[in-house]
Amino acid sequence: MEHTFTNNIKQILKKDFGKNAEPIFEKSLLIQYLNEKTRSANRGSKARGSFANLYAIYVIIEDYITKGFDTQGDYSTYKGALFSNLFARQRALPFGSKLQNHALNNRMNAEFQKYFPNAEYIPILRNLETNRYWINENLLKITVENKKFNLATAIIEIIDEYIKTKEDAFQRFVKSCEELQKIGTKSPQKAEKFIIGLLATNIDARLFEIVSYSILKYYYHDRQIYWGFEIDKLNKENLTLYKTGRTNANDGGIDFVMKPLGRFFQVTETLDFKKYFLDIDKIQKYPISFIIKSEESNEEFLKKIQDNANKTYSINAIVDKYMACIEEVINIPTLSVRFKEAIKKGYLNKILDEIVLQSRVEFNYEEENDE
Repeated sequence: MEHTFTNNIKQILKKDFGKNAEPIFEKSLLIQYLNEKTRSANRGSKARGSFANLYAIYVIIEDYITKGFDTQGDYSTYKGALFSNLFARQRALPFGSKLQNHALNNRMNAEFQKYFPNAEYIPILRNLETNRYWINENLLKITVENKKFNLATAIIEIIDEYIKTKEDAFQRFVKSCEELQKIGTKSPQKAEKFIIGLLATNIDARLFEIVSYSILKYYYHDRQIYWGFEIDKLNKENLTLYKTGRTNANDGGIDFVMKPLGRFFQVTETLDFKKYFLDIDKIQKYPISFIIKSEESNEEFLKKIQDNANKTYSINAIVDKYMACIEEVINIPTLSVRFKEAIKKGYLNKILDEIVLQSRVEFNYEEENDE
């Protein structure tokens, strides 16, 4: 399957391998995998990026090249790259600061096998006892017309180009937000339309989390509650929504926390009930609200979750216990309604400011004069 970024891949192969570029593109399963994983490159900041599995390949092949195995030496005698070094390198790459170890340990191989179920080899080899890793050299070496080619450098170049393309898209996104900040008071309709456009199922998961947080923060923040330990000594306090860390972080299933109610919020895009139940288990069945990147109605969503759970557990009491922990479901239509309510209260520019602030933090974006 070809898409916009396929041309970038072919141009790199042509530069490195000349007339053999097309046969290599067709024969190499790793190149085909990269082609599949880079579909979002030219779709702008809204499209979800695929970094975890690509970076797993990247850091191991980078180690392979650094040790000189792409040009000489017997890789079969190499003692392997240490997991700690690979993991640290993953997190040092753009968009990689919150990646977990799943891709290196199994997820990349599992997805590769899903795409190529008849493949003779898996890409990542590892020794669980020594915690060392290798790239499967059989997938790096391709023979075309009796001539052998090593694809290690080309694969690094392809992933580097994908990173650059995604970085450019996010920088353009932040620049667009900043421009809207400048004209927000003069053209609020334009800013409103821009933010509504970010509430979509195809938006990048991190952007969806940022936009959701920015909207809900100002939807709740002027609502007051009274609480206290004595009836005649009550405290009046505004609801405040806090973001608990970077997006997609492994934080125990809590993306936002509301003070002083102690409400937990988790942002998700999956419809797999097991993920919801896992989040509930992580916080010991404490009530939690889910913000879902879906247009599906809350009734349909909850019914689907319950029906699928019943098929797996078959014990209603178990399923009912989990379902009771879902305090609220906030889907895209609900977010749109709450956004419009916040606009009526005059918070449009504050929401836009929050989106810019959180995006700059998330994407490590700096203006040219920032040091």
